[in-house]
Amino acid sequence: MKKQIYLLRSATFLFLVLFVYRPSVAQINQDNLKKHIFYLADDKMKGRGTGSKQVRKAANYIEKEFKKYGLQPLGEKGYRQTFEARVRRVAVKDSIRQADNIIGFIDNGAPYTVVVGAHYDHLGDGSFGGSRDSLGVGKIHNGADDNASGVAGLLELARHYSSNAIKEKCNLLFIAFGAEELGLLGSKHFTENPTIPLSNIQWMLNMDMIGRYNPDNGLAIIGYGTSSRFPAIFEGVTSDIRFYTSKDGNGGSDQTSFYRKHIPVLFFHTGGHEDYHKPGDDPEKIDYSSLKAILELETKVIDNSMDQPKMDFIWTN
Repeated sequence: MKKQIYLLRSATFLFLVLFVYRPSVAQINQDNLKKHIFYLADDKMKGRGTGSKQVRKAANYIEKEFKKYGLQPLGEKGYRQTFEARVRRVAVKDSIRQADNIIGFIDNGAPYTVVVGAHYDHLGDGSFGGSRDSLGVGKIHNGADDNASGVAGLLELARHYSSNAIKEKCNLLFIAFGAEELGLLGSKHFTENPTIPLSNIQWMLNMDMIGRYNPDNGLAIIGYGTSSRFPAIFEGVTSDIRFYTSKDGNGGSDQTSFYRKHIPVLFFHTGGHEDYHKPGDDPEKIDYSSLKAILELETKVIDNSMDQPKMDFIWTN
C-alpha cells in the first residue's frame, strides 16, 4: 500500500511539473540562437537583399523551422504571404521585387492572439540603398544584428511556446517580415491584408537588432505607453540585463505598422553601433549570452500578458 501511495504521489508531482508549473525562466537555447544567426548572416547568404536568391533561402529556412515546431501555416499560401516590394532609394532595373512574409500560428483556441515578429531581409551588397558605408557599397552586408538576431529570437520563441506543454491563454502568431529595409513593407502588407482579424490581436512584440547589448545603454523596450495594461504586465519582472521602457509606439521598425492600426506594441532593441548598416555586422560580434537573457525577459512579459483582458490602445503621439 505504501508503495502504491508513493507511486501516486510521484505521478501527481510529475503532472504538476509538466502541465501546471510554469518555470520562471524559459528554456531558451543559446546554441540554437548561434546556429540561426551563423546561417542567416553567412557570406553565402550575400546580405539577404529583397528579391535575391539568398533571401528566398532565408525564407525557406524559417519555413522549415516553423514546420519542425508544428506551427500551423497562416499565410495566404501555406506559410507564405507574397507581395511586391519596390526599391525607391536608388534607380535600379528590377525596382519591383517579390517578397514574402512567413507566418506560423499556435492555435490555443483563445479569443485573442499575441503577435511576435522580426524582419529577415537586409541590404544585400548595399547597391539598392541603405548602406552607411560609402566605401562598402558592393560588399556583403551580413546583417547579423540587423536582423538575424531578431529572427533567431523569433524562431527560439516559436520553439519554446510550441514545446512547453502549456496551453496558453492567448494564441501566438509568429511572423518573419520581408522587405523591412525597403520601408517596413512586409508589416505594412500584413496589417493591410491580415490573415487573422486585427481586432483579435492582443498586442504585438517586435525584435529588431537585439544582438549587440551594451550594458552602458541597456535594452530599450519601446511602446510601453501604448496600453494602460503594460505597467501591470511588467510588474515584478526582473532580468540579468539592464532594461528601460519608452512610451512611444512609433519607430523605425515593423511594430510601427501595427501601432498605426491601433494595436499595442513593444519593440525590443539594443541600439545602434558602429557596424549598423555596414559590411562589419557579422555573427562573431553578437553577444549571445545577453541575447538569451533578452529572450528570457520577453517570455516573462509574454507570459504575464496572457492573464490580461483585452488590452486597450493609447496613441502616444
